[in-house]
Amino acid sequence: MKEDLVSAALAEPGMLAQCSLERWDRLIRQGRAARLLGRLAVLLEQAQLLASVPEAPRRHLVAMRLLADQQRIAARREVLLIREAIGRTGVPVILLKGAAYTMAELPVAEGRAFGDIDILVPRVALADVESALMLAGWASIHRDPYDQRYYRQWMHEIPPMQHLRRGTVIDVHHALVPPTARIAADSDAMRSACIPLEGLPGLFVLAPADMVLHSATHLFMEGEFDAGLRDLADLDGLLRHFGRDPAFWTRLGRRAREVGLLRPLFYALRYARESLHTPIPAALMREAEAGAPSAALRPLMDFCFRRALRPKHHTCANAWTSAARWLLYVRGHWLRMPLHLLAVHLARKAFKREESTSSAPEAALRR
Repeated sequence: MKEDLVSAALAEPGMLAQCSLERWDRLIRQGRAARLLGRLAVLLEQAQLLASVPEAPRRHLVAMRLLADQQRIAARREVLLIREAIGRTGVPVILLKGAAYTMAELPVAEGRAFGDIDILVPRVALADVESALMLAGWASIHRDPYDQRYYRQWMHEIPPMQHLRRGTVIDVHHALVPPTARIAADSDAMRSACIPLEGLPGLFVLAPADMVLHSATHLFMEGEFDAGLRDLADLDGLLRHFGRDPAFWTRLGRRAREVGLLRPLFYALRYARESLHTPIPAALMREAEAGAPSAALRPLMDFCFRRALRPKHHTCANAWTSAARWLLYVRGHWLRMPLHLLAVHLARKAFKREESTSSAPEAALRR
């Protein structure tokens, strides 16, 4: 396959000291596609290498680092507004993914590109939480009746909500995996072990092992990999940070067994170590092997993940990359719902896509 410069730079920032301008150009393009330029800037700064980067690529790196810093500030402000809106209900709010990393001030949040804000609340409180958010200016993005039913009946979250004035998007989860998923994670056990954020009453984050397991589950059980390498870099950062405590590794393996997430942990450890050289104890790797796919299936999963966990850019793709991403997309849906529901859902999506494509020329003529 073509060279993935971003993974190489994340694993060993020092290699960039020998980069030609041509390779820098390719790296910047790949890094922007992977949403990792801000993270690369942080790593280079920590290694005291940023000042030695040629001026043109350095401008891109610094700009994305500054943008990521601004996004982090905006995310903190948005989280506080969400807490204020939901706080009237008395429902505790567990932050997930980027919002959790930011509010817990974890190193992985530095330079991280930000998207939606994800929260977890008890299922019994969903109606109260949704009403409180609507009163505060958020509204559901998906108005189609089928989409509403898809989320509310089959998924582990309600339809995404967007603020009418600020444009920010929030995903409200009631579990960490869909109720119809083939991997049944114990969301209640993970919720009950959450940790309060100091000085921020009403806000919580998952415990360290659970935070890693949720990140792994989100990446390896979903079907979208546009930001796959960014999410793998999150896992790398979490493992390096929490792994400074030797007891963490023992807790991580034990917890994966307890909550039923040994399979995504296996994938996370395998590809983080392979792509980003994440230091992982051999004992944990042996324990995670219990969650590995069968010997017959493993080559296919390697084929797909080794292509999908790269920047979505033509300079690090080959003739098989699109096929690998498509297979993982179908797999993600297959993991989320039974076959009879999956067939109907994919057929509907294909029909809507075809309808949208065929109506585009007519819409252009009407304009």
